[in-house]
Amino acid sequence: MTAPVNLLDFDPAGFIAYCDELGEKAFRAKQLQRWIHQFGESDFARMTDLAKSLREKMSRCAEVRAPSAISDHVSSDGTRKWLIDVGQGNAVETVYIPEETRGTLCVSTQAGCAVNCRFCSTGKQGFSRNLSVSEIIGQLWMAEFELRRSKGVQPGPKGDRQITNVVMMGMGEPLLNFDPTVAALKLMLDDNAYGLSRRRVTVSTSGVVPMIDKLAQECPVALAVSLHASNDALRDVLVPLNKKYPLKELMAACKRYLEFAPRDFITFEYCMLDGVNDTDLHARELIALVKDVPCKFNLIPFNPFPESGLKRSNNVRIKAFSQILLDAGLVTTIRKTRGDDIDAACGQLAGDVRDRTRVQERMQKMAEYQTKFGANFGKIVEISS
Repeated sequence: MTAPVNLLDFDPAGFIAYCDELGEKAFRAKQLQRWIHQFGESDFARMTDLAKSLREKMSRCAEVRAPSAISDHVSSDGTRKWLIDVGQGNAVETVYIPEETRGTLCVSTQAGCAVNCRFCSTGKQGFSRNLSVSEIIGQLWMAEFELRRSKGVQPGPKGDRQITNVVMMGMGEPLLNFDPTVAALKLMLDDNAYGLSRRRVTVSTSGVVPMIDKLAQECPVALAVSLHASNDALRDVLVPLNKKYPLKELMAACKRYLEFAPRDFITFEYCMLDGVNDTDLHARELIALVKDVPCKFNLIPFNPFPESGLKRSNNVRIKAFSQILLDAGLVTTIRKTRGDDIDAACGQLAGDVRDRTRVQERMQKMAEYQTKFGANFGKIVEISS
């Protein structure tokens, strides 16, 4: 028997194509989208404005299946984090951040990450695989309707939308999983689905230059760039992708993107690392670097984890750094740390993604060998001739 088609894998064009395959008119695609993405409905029998024959047909050949939540934790500040099972021993994390005037969902696009930024705990676990469309949009589908249920808010467009903003800033590099990410973005923006404004949907990238250009053509939304360094030598160490796409090329791509972007600026994310990238000189280098790129800076206090060997800049240093940028006329904010008591803060989304690099296993084995053969086992030692 053929496995049922998961309708969460379809973007708006995919819904139309699927209905055409079934011999149904295009307006059925819009009805299906509304039932699934506005009402959170997964039971075809309850999609009452579809013909009974179509409902019966779809119950035999299709399904609405989002990935399931392994755990659900709420922080003392209201931040909520779900651990999402994506199969084969892999899980990703989705984080909801409530504020007075908006609710932001941080969505993952890959299980693990291959970029391996030095300050990011996700990258330290290695890369498992790209997520499918249903696994990406399924995070929004699950979170929106779970939040509504928990608050007693009715489904459908008349109920208060819980998630007003989406940021692709969870696990993974969105632009290295381009097609499923764009398909999910198109659903987020579609009026028959979530109807979010392009200004309220943000893709965060570590700087995949060709895909920045491609995103500008296919689905321009707000763009955030994980910058974290003011010169190539430092960024090569902190963000290894910089060796392939150095800062000059990245700044040029940002300028090109602004011709299509819904906002008139690029957001540069900058993780504040004590004694590494937080000096006055670094701030002045940043000012020179972005002089031709309309932008704002989001300074992120580093969330330490043991494997990084890095420390968070202290508050006095962060404020002094931000003041230099402000004095140069650059809009600069300092991100408030949210959800760190449940490891939901920026850079902490490591979750239970399978450790493809086997770092912990290898470090444990090395310790055993050093106990057995001496402290210098596995180290480079100088031997006199």
